[in-house]
Amino acid sequence: MRLRHIEVFQAIIDTGSISGAARQLNVSQPNVSRVLGHAEQQLGFTLFERRSQGMIPTLEAQRLIPEIRELYSRLQAISTLTERLRRGEGQRVRVGAAHAFGQMILAPAMVEYRRQNGLVNVDLVTEHFSTLCQNLLEDRLDFALVFGQQIPAELVAEPLFHSSMVALLPLGMEASSPVTLEWLCQNNLLMMQKEDPLGHVLHRALRDKGLQPASSLSIKTYSVIADMVLAGGGVGIVDLFTGRRYAGQVRVVPVAQPLPFEVMLIGRRDRPQSHSTLQLKQVIRTRLWELARQSHYLQEQLPPDLS
Repeated sequence: MRLRHIEVFQAIIDTGSISGAARQLNVSQPNVSRVLGHAEQQLGFTLFERRSQGMIPTLEAQRLIPEIRELYSRLQAISTLTERLRRGEGQRVRVGAAHAFGQMILAPAMVEYRRQNGLVNVDLVTEHFSTLCQNLLEDRLDFALVFGQQIPAELVAEPLFHSSMVALLPLGMEASSPVTLEWLCQNNLLMMQKEDPLGHVLHRALRDKGLQPASSLSIKTYSVIADMVLAGGGVGIVDLFTGRRYAGQVRVVPVAQPLPFEVMLIGRRDRPQSHSTLQLKQVIRTRLWELARQSHYLQEQLPPDLS
């Protein structure tokens, strides 16, 4: 018996008639009769006697009923489970991110994702790159949002977005736009650490130009650089997202020399991604490009299909 035969057989048992089975299955009566006839032809014996009081199972059918009822129950359980999986019910997505993505990217992305997938549980942590990689390798995260850099061989990277770093100046500071690296060094440039992915790009650009900031202060967290600029402690260079976060509190201006950075999603190479994980990735990707559109100084850098 095929699955369709079993479904029709069970519906007739439940309702006692061809018409009742058709209503239960939301099909026509001829369709039910045709499937039943095909099943009986394949089996080589009759399943029901057609009487005035309805469809009466034959002796052969009565022997089949317990087995079919058990199988049909399993089919219903599978159908229920697939529907729950489709809606994400009971699923959990564990995502990590570099600190810079917390407020401008992940906070609104999480709100939108929860609106679309209210039944999916999301665990979110923000950490430095090395900790995020370790959590992925130890299967404590499903994926992480980081700035582009070298990753362990066990992980795989999916590029999402690329742009250039921006400069932060105190609101009252006069400066032409874009500002040069020379000008920034002369005005107390607050430095990122060399080991940082964006810091590596900045240090290399300064080295190529033979520049050395007057300040010896080296800072790991981009928001701390922005807070120090806000407090009048100098000028800074940060990623676009930190710049957008502090817009209105400090001046956010482009840098004359491009300081490129890339945003990527990283995950384990040997781990397949769930439907819920793929949906969350798409929400994050959309949020990244929405933020780029809001930044007028990046409009000329956007690809034609995204501008």
